Amino acid sequence: MHFSSGINRPPYEAQDAYLQITSGCSHGKCEFCTFYKESPFKLSPLEEVEEDIKELRDSGWQFDRIYLQGADPFIRKYEDLMQIADMIHTYLPQVTSIGGYARVDNLRNKTVEQLKNLKDTGYSYFYFGMESGDDKLLDRMNKGYHSDTIIEQCRKMDEAGMLYIGNFLGGLGGHGWGLGHARETARVLNELHPALVYASELTLFPDTPLSRDVALGEFTEACELERIQEMQEFIRCLNTPTVFKAEHVTIPVPIHGKVPDDKEKMIARLQNVIDVHGEDSLKNYRAGVMSL
Repeated sequence: MHFSSGINRPPYEAQDAYLQITSGCSHGKCEFCTFYKESPFKLSPLEEVEEDIKELRDSGWQFDRIYLQGADPFIRKYEDLMQIADMIHTYLPQVTSIGGYARVDNLRNKTVEQLKNLKDTGYSYFYFGMESGDDKLLDRMNKGYHSDTIIEQCRKMDEAGMLYIGNFLGGLGGHGWGLGHARETARVLNELHPALVYASELTLFPDTPLSRDVALGEFTEACELERIQEMQEFIRCLNTPTVFKAEHVTIPVPIHGKVPDDKEKMIARLQNVIDVHGEDSLKNYRAGVMSL
């Protein structure tokens, strides 16, 4: 198999097969990100993709979903994605769905009609790393787009009927910014219809521009209790019918439920974390995550 870096996938995609169709990240400039730095962005040649699909066929591995590798494999043009799906279904007829990570601007080169066709070939549940709906934070973190782009482009997914996932990155604004960040991100997602909203928490590692800003006193991380309160506010403000999951390793207590039905239950669970665990205990948890 041709992999230019380690396998990256959300926890719930652990049973999938993995197929690289791009390397690196087409943007690669987010202030907080450590992923894909070892590999420059490029498109995998279709001949190489076909070789890997054949290798998966011959592996004896049992799977029915492929999680495409690369930071944003959905950037590939419509014709390439259709050809890749055709190869997958030719050699791996048991595969019923194809997903991967994505940036919202990956959708700019695709029409609603093309997205419908991609959905019909099995593409579904792409994970869009939105992180935030706060334009000031999107600029601060160098995401490369604003909240209006998130709404405009992901509405194409809604119109096409392709199921997708939106990410919320708690703690992204740092100390004193959490409640506004929660409200602005919920505002954006309330304009959309993601099948799942998946939350994780900002955890800084030494080799990021943002960690250097911390050392220079230009960014102060949110404390742990602020993060919990931010998550509560995000859930409180999120109204679009969806499933909410905060089960990433960066979350000290996993949260899972339906919106709006389970909002109060999830908020209460987070309040229990505040009431039972102190700041120091939660700090120790995050330190353990960073040592993994």
